[in-house]
Amino acid sequence: MFDVVVVGGGPSGATAAEDLARAGRSVALLDRAGRIKPCGGAIPPRLIADFAIPDSQIVARISTARMVSPTGRAVDIPIENGFVGMVDREHFDTFLRDRAGQAGAERHTGTFLRMERSEAGPAVVYRDKVSGEERRLPTRLVIGADGARSQVAKQEVPGGDRIPYVIAYHEIVAAPPNTAAYDPVRCDVVYDGRISPDFYGWVFPHGTQCSVGMGSGVQGIDLKAATAALRAAAGLSECETIRKEGAPIPLKPLDRWDNGGDVVLAGDAAGVVAPSSGEGIYYAMVGGRVAATAVQAALTTGRARDLRLARRLFMKEHKSVFRVLRSMQDAYYRSDERRERFVSLCHDIDVQRLTFEAYMNKKLVRARPMAHIRIGLKNAAHLLRLVPETYA
Repeated sequence: MFDVVVVGGGPSGATAAEDLARAGRSVALLDRAGRIKPCGGAIPPRLIADFAIPDSQIVARISTARMVSPTGRAVDIPIENGFVGMVDREHFDTFLRDRAGQAGAERHTGTFLRMERSEAGPAVVYRDKVSGEERRLPTRLVIGADGARSQVAKQEVPGGDRIPYVIAYHEIVAAPPNTAAYDPVRCDVVYDGRISPDFYGWVFPHGTQCSVGMGSGVQGIDLKAATAALRAAAGLSECETIRKEGAPIPLKPLDRWDNGGDVVLAGDAAGVVAPSSGEGIYYAMVGGRVAATAVQAALTTGRARDLRLARRLFMKEHKSVFRVLRSMQDAYYRSDERRERFVSLCHDIDVQRLTFEAYMNKKLVRARPMAHIRIGLKNAAHLLRLVPETYA
């Protein structure tokens, strides 16, 4: 019997499995393998430091973020005193799973089917990828880290079948030479209702490759056509297409992450993707770490209620950031007129500095109270249409 079975081997599940294995727990890591999540691949310096990511996994270092409005106006924001690291999920997720295995987690490849419980305790039942047979992993506790449409959440956690999400789609293409439309050290974020009526599109360099994609929760949106338009605008239409991927991205953390007994959720399964930005890798790995902390506590004390610690720890540090980002998305993503104003607001030097300080450090910056006041006043002026859309 394992101490814990981790279902899902993405950044969240692999992090939880590695942490628990290094703590001396017997861990099984169950992953489907072969699935690559659509993702821009951006990670902040704090993730690189907190989770000991080697330079070999960083395929590009971004020094500028370009915000593009519905009318095509572009605001370039320099990333001062840092950078945005870029990873390729095809290799990054494999690296994390391999590292968990090296720490002592036992790897299993297959698809989660259900949980069974008996007097001996719970067990995870899965379909083995090679043989096609049903197999069981007896365990004391389970971490569900199997994505936005988590079967573990759906079957085991109240409310786990009602995660709101957008559908993300991207294409990985061979990167062209540096041109006026494409810069290998610049991320482009496109706020245009013709690309996405409720989210945004992106062009993110990955060294020799590039991720081009968009997300939307609106039914009937032609994701591939929108991505083709993005490729054309960035001069990427003729570039070789390496792979295409689509998947749901959750929009809101679940109110509950555990079932009160033997299951706790992590990562996308718990809904922890940042509103507005859609950033998920950092929060997934933090989610895996706090889930491992909660499991370690429950295994030590024997108290199932200690599984609640995962959500409490996460929200204590990140609830304020999520609330601010949610407010920004609700205010500015509802129409092209609002998106135009949002890009105008990005001209402001206070917005630029505080945004990327918060991004790199993953906390609200409180050291400049006057800057916050100025931003609040400018934000109100834009929402009340007291300034023209195109001010610079």
